[in-house]
Amino acid sequence: MKTQKSFYGQNGGTYTPVGEVLIPNLTIAEAEPLSIGKYGRMRKRYLREHRPVLYNNLLMTGKLDQHLAEIDKTCEERIELLTRQMVKRECVTETLKAADQMVWVRRIP
Repeated sequence: MKTQKSFYGQNGGTYTPVGEVLIPNLTIAEAEPLSIGKYGRMRKRYLREHRPVLYNNLLMTGKLDQHLAEIDKTCEERIELLTRQMVKRECVTETLKAADQMVWVRRIP
């Protein structure tokens, strides 16, 4: 009886025998660790709980950490932009801080 190689085997994939079953040797490419903050962790939790297919796809292709780092960076930039806009709109200045600190504290985001 002639056995056919699987697509994985035809493309250089290897297997490890476990009893009578062959398990493919799958690995994820190592990437440099990225710093993932609060918003990246929140996105990871959301993907894991509500979008498991997308989460597994990003994880298996090695793109999850990059995606989470980009989300975290974008959120931090957005918060910084909104904070600057709010400070400008509320007329929060160092002069106000010197004149009335309690009003300044209430207005600062």
